[in-house]
Amino acid sequence: SFVDAVIDRFHGEGQAANWTPTGFDKMRDKFDLRPGEVTVWAGINKHGKTTFLSHVMLNLMQQGAKVCVASMEMRPSDSMAKMTMQAAGTGSPSISFIRAFHKWTDGRLWIYDHLGRLESKRALAVATFVRKELGLDHLVIDSLMKCGIGVDDLTGQKDFIDGLCSIARDTGLHIHLVCHMRKGENERMAPGKFDVKGAGEVTDLVDNLVIVWKNLRKESKEGQETDGKDPDAFVRIAKQRHHPWEGSFAYWFDKDSQQFLEAEWARPTFIDVQREVA
Repeated sequence: SFVDAVIDRFHGEGQAANWTPTGFDKMRDKFDLRPGEVTVWAGINKHGKTTFLSHVMLNLMQQGAKVCVASMEMRPSDSMAKMTMQAAGTGSPSISFIRAFHKWTDGRLWIYDHLGRLESKRALAVATFVRKELGLDHLVIDSLMKCGIGVDDLTGQKDFIDGLCSIARDTGLHIHLVCHMRKGENERMAPGKFDVKGAGEVTDLVDNLVIVWKNLRKESKEGQETDGKDPDAFVRIAKQRHHPWEGSFAYWFDKDSQQFLEAEWARPTFIDVQREVA
């Protein structure tokens, strides 16, 4: 009964050759994005998880993927401003570039325009809609704490995560869920799997767990940065159900462009959207 599904996993659309790279060379073949999975992106507040995920979504769109961003914590214009800087490779893109970039996102990017609390049933309905009605490949939900579930409602959190996993598995949509970390005694210590805020099922049920951590140790007591060779951030693959690799990647952050760079000598890149939409 299952032979065709197993053959497909090894030789069809499910094989590794059809997984979507994140757009970062160092992640390729170690952490790629597979259809029908749920990935939790976790991190301490202000450590860059939303910014890193925005960069990943931009990379996916360049590969032809269709993306929806449902950020209940940022206004759509703020989300687009961040992504525009990442696309331009600068913190001061020209008016012509801004217009061209927004035109370039047509057919690639959808924004769920809602700020504030969203009922969990509505969030599940949005996930179903963007896949079945719009045919999108990736959905970002930012964040779990805005999905209408109480902090102490562990059963509600479990049911919501289970619902997301069911939708992803049944439709092929890859869902990216942003989660926060519990406040620890020291932000200079890298958080782990058990520091993710909420029910244990948040990390148990999902397929992948990615933790973004800002390297606060890089800053000296006087607030001056140390040797530039020291990374600004680490992105840890703390769980990957369908791939054996787990570990951390080092990144250098360019504040002007909001890009995460893969080496201390790397420079921001830009998308020539004006040529593509011409």
